[in-house]
Amino acid sequence: MVAMEQLSLFEASNPRIMRRGEDGLPGERDAFSEFGKSTLVTYTETLRPSGETVRVQTYIHEFWTAKQRAAHSLHEISYRACLKPQLPRFFIERLTRSGDVVYDPFMGRGTTLLEAALMGRIPMGCDVNPLSVILVDPRLHPPTLQQVANRLREINFGDLDEFPRDLLVFYHPKTLEMSCALKKYLLSRRASGETDIVDAWIQMVAVNRLTGHSPGFFSVYTLPPNQAVSVSAQKKINAERNQKPPFRNVYWIILRKSRSLLSDGSLETRAILEKHSQQALLLTQPAAHTPEIPDQPVHLVVTSPPFLDVVDYAQDNWLRCWFCGIDPHKVPITITKSLDAWQSAMQEVFWEIARVLVRGGHVAFEVGEIRGGKVRLEEAVLPCGIRAGLEPLFILINDQRFTKTAHCWGVTNQVKGTNTNRVVVFKKP
Repeated sequence: MVAMEQLSLFEASNPRIMRRGEDGLPGERDAFSEFGKSTLVTYTETLRPSGETVRVQTYIHEFWTAKQRAAHSLHEISYRACLKPQLPRFFIERLTRSGDVVYDPFMGRGTTLLEAALMGRIPMGCDVNPLSVILVDPRLHPPTLQQVANRLREINFGDLDEFPRDLLVFYHPKTLEMSCALKKYLLSRRASGETDIVDAWIQMVAVNRLTGHSPGFFSVYTLPPNQAVSVSAQKKINAERNQKPPFRNVYWIILRKSRSLLSDGSLETRAILEKHSQQALLLTQPAAHTPEIPDQPVHLVVTSPPFLDVVDYAQDNWLRCWFCGIDPHKVPITITKSLDAWQSAMQEVFWEIARVLVRGGHVAFEVGEIRGGKVRLEEAVLPCGIRAGLEPLFILINDQRFTKTAHCWGVTNQVKGTNTNRVVVFKKP
């Protein structure tokens, strides 16, 4: 089966697809062959509750890559195991029209929501992590750089009411002072109900700049910004690198990062975001129970859930939670280590997805790759969708460096990490 035949599968699944070529075929053929490889096809088998065997076509190719298009600058914040914007765009542009609702029940940093809004769709999202809304909402309603600059000048970076000395392993005393003052300002504005889009933006940028491994962060060299080490661990890093935290100007770092994030903010982009983000819905709660979403408003779900062996939330996010005034121990993150427990948790989410999805709507459920490719979560996802009343259409395995089908199932191109995107696509009959 070649790429042209693969397109027929997309077209058969939804007649509303937005075609990229004059008759749909030329553009799609180019998209699937431009990397010099033909599509490989295999099958993944699963069972219906009745015991009937279902064979789901599985397509292995380089369907999207960073080379296809540069992501919008608003996407450029760090988050653990986040999607590339090209993944949700691939499905949004093929399976929705302008004004449709796109939902992500595990929104994370909001890649799906932001990409949907930029494409003229209505974004909805849910995440049990309260930091998620802090990172997502401001980028759906971005201020101007001038507004950010003006607000930063209004903040008294010498007005603080705490100075946790143990954080000096991360920060220069003056940087810590500025960070504590900014924290006080933001929490005071929230307590008084005065927080606006500019305050929310500044908090979002600050949360993303708290710790990292370059001069663009508030801290001395430490782990990448999607996780924070403990104070004792940072002491060891400092000793091993013979380093002391240099002064990093919080004011200028926030302004520089804001300039970068807003660099693609044309008037047209702002108009699109303003129009469609007005109807956005962001929830902070478990994805298996979202009564705030009525029955069947969603046209497409694009999501990537937590995988097995999830890291400890409180340990990973303690510093960001401190800055935002959140108790990390009260965040009910689901941590599953067994495949059965993970599948059980996903089943509850699929029941809820099926409820909110319109008839004829689609789900693109990305499960990445874990444990060196030995555990294929796509095989665990299929029965979850089927039991929820969804029909499996196909599986896409996006792999940029495969040379043999075996590479996609065994994955030998890297030692650790997510090497392929494995997306199970369902349709609600």
